[in-house]
Amino acid sequence: MINSPEFEKKQIVFAFLCDGEKVSFANDNLIVKDSSGKIKHQSTCYRLYLLFIIGHISVTSGILQKAHKFGFMIILMNHSLKVYEVLGGHMEGNVLLRRKQYSYTGLELGKWIIRNKVENYRRLLQQERNKRGELLAAISTLKSYEERIGSHNGYLAELLGLEGLAARLFFSQYYIDADWHGRKPRIKPDYINSALDIGYTILFNFIDSLLNVYGFDTYCGVLHKEFYMRKSLVCDLMEPFRFLVDKQVRKSVNLRQCIPDDFEVINGRYILKWKKNPSYVRFLIQPILENKMGIFRYIQSYYRAFMKGKKAEDFPRFFL
Repeated sequence: MINSPEFEKKQIVFAFLCDGEKVSFANDNLIVKDSSGKIKHQSTCYRLYLLFIIGHISVTSGILQKAHKFGFMIILMNHSLKVYEVLGGHMEGNVLLRRKQYSYTGLELGKWIIRNKVENYRRLLQQERNKRGELLAAISTLKSYEERIGSHNGYLAELLGLEGLAARLFFSQYYIDADWHGRKPRIKPDYINSALDIGYTILFNFIDSLLNVYGFDTYCGVLHKEFYMRKSLVCDLMEPFRFLVDKQVRKSVNLRQCIPDDFEVINGRYILKWKKNPSYVRFLIQPILENKMGIFRYIQSYYRAFMKGKKAEDFPRFFL
């Protein structure tokens, strides 16, 4: 397993491949070449942690061998930044961990995770300079949701209902000055929803890679129910970190790094133009990279607490 000093030196690389461009490895280095054979990027595999490849690529046995040798994951994405395959970098054989996962049936960890998420929502709103009456009321309501979640002893559906109410309230206040029509995952009815989805996708895969370092069954969650081909544990543990993406998207909207003209509207859905992918990934991954050690330590602490069977209040939290 990777330790903190090693992880701090690791790199995340995004390769956007146009026609004729290639990814290869030579002398334990990752090399990205353009259609004329000119090197666009070169870095050592010893520091590589995640390799995102956007576009078409022919995967060879040599690429897979490098991924396993150096322990990095390769995430293949289409031009719309949708993941269609994850290769390499998985830890296998942590049987004891998976037995503990499969035997856990409680709701305490789920409550702990959701409360952390809602608290970060509240803290983000508290940073607003203009404390208008509606905003102050929302902050107070979010505080009450935190308390209700902490003392909740009912069903999972009720807990998720509280989380949904908190999320809707947060988004209604946080994007009040933007062209906002409500958070609608997957539908992408506006450019902000589309940008959020891109940021969440990057965050999702980063959390997924960290969980794989320890050998978790990422399909077995503690909050989201198991569903065919859904990585429920990743969905669970990205919740406390979503606000990083929320904050960056609004900042980018205000700086006009994120504008409607960067998107195409296809069947009512806002899809980011291919040529804009690199710039959006650049600013959306920034808060994740700035907090990568905090996220790493959170997953590391979660693993240790889970293996020791600790109480929910002894599990980690991540704050703004």
